[in-house]
Amino acid sequence: MEYTKGRGATSNRTSNRFNVPGREVDGDWLDEQHAQDLISRPKTTVQRLHPKTIVSFNQSPDIPFDRSLNAYQGCEHGCIYCYARPTHAYQDLSPGIDFETKLFAKPTAAALLRKTFAARGYKPAPLAMGTNTDPYQPIEAQYGITREVLEVCLEARHPVTITTKSDRVLRDLDLLAELARHDLVAVAISVTSLDAGLSRLLEPRAATPAKRLAALGKLVEAGVPAHISVSPIIPAITDPFIEAILAEAGGLGVRSASWIMVRLPLEVAPLFREWLDAHFPDRAAKVMHTIQSMRAGRDNDPGFFSRMKPEGVWADLVRARFRNACKRAGIDQQKLKLDSTRFRPPRLDGQLALFA
Repeated sequence: MEYTKGRGATSNRTSNRFNVPGREVDGDWLDEQHAQDLISRPKTTVQRLHPKTIVSFNQSPDIPFDRSLNAYQGCEHGCIYCYARPTHAYQDLSPGIDFETKLFAKPTAAALLRKTFAARGYKPAPLAMGTNTDPYQPIEAQYGITREVLEVCLEARHPVTITTKSDRVLRDLDLLAELARHDLVAVAISVTSLDAGLSRLLEPRAATPAKRLAALGKLVEAGVPAHISVSPIIPAITDPFIEAILAEAGGLGVRSASWIMVRLPLEVAPLFREWLDAHFPDRAAKVMHTIQSMRAGRDNDPGFFSRMKPEGVWADLVRARFRNACKRAGIDQQKLKLDSTRFRPPRLDGQLALFA
């Protein structure tokens, strides 16, 4: 099966949920070779979005935060298993290659966040970043939106959590260290394997596992609370690395860890199946059978709580392996409570202050 080199998805599979049209190259103005190049080597493009609000609030009972901020839509990391892929359908784009190549940046995010914090009646609680798309994906180097958001959080003494697969987080170590000094930040870095070759297939434009682990070590050295997320775990693909990842993290001084079994909501399931057929045809059926054995016979379980808690013998085995590996690695699951009592609403300049 052919696939797009340097990208996670093997196709630009479309969604019919929002009447997304099929995509084809316009042959009226492109010669055949140029058209094929666009398909096989799609370029990354970025459009600017100017939303009216930037903080999303949720009431989901099985996630540990009630508000989040995503500086970008779409993610160039291209992780094939990313549960956020279906959100691209809202932009009338494919959760496949489009999700990795047609990106959206929100340059007014920091200004909108400042307005949110300054609003009358706003009550602070940890703001989660990296819940949908990575705040430190490659285009952050150009746009710097995540850094601007962290600057607002520091000014307002507002707690923030970050989840990423990039060592680019170290660029903001000065801000993170200062936030940590006030008990206002925690950073989780996701590591799925220790095999750079496998990572290139799973997460083609994310940092290598070695760089992610090194970043964890530097965060610990700087006094920034660092968490290792062994997520997602994919049966017969990444699960052999559980113990080694935790041993590496423990050796770096990381003291908290978590894991999530791979989730395949909506369009992610067929994209993941295509990826398996392209890269692991010898075990594709075994992988899907194991996943289904933990999800009541389905590719995915969307129910609250159960979506995060796979069941069955295989899931129990992973839980036991993870628990024992944490003990051996000295990861004692330290609980961190970020401080919301230091919050001070930021001042708004000019006419914006009238609307606070």
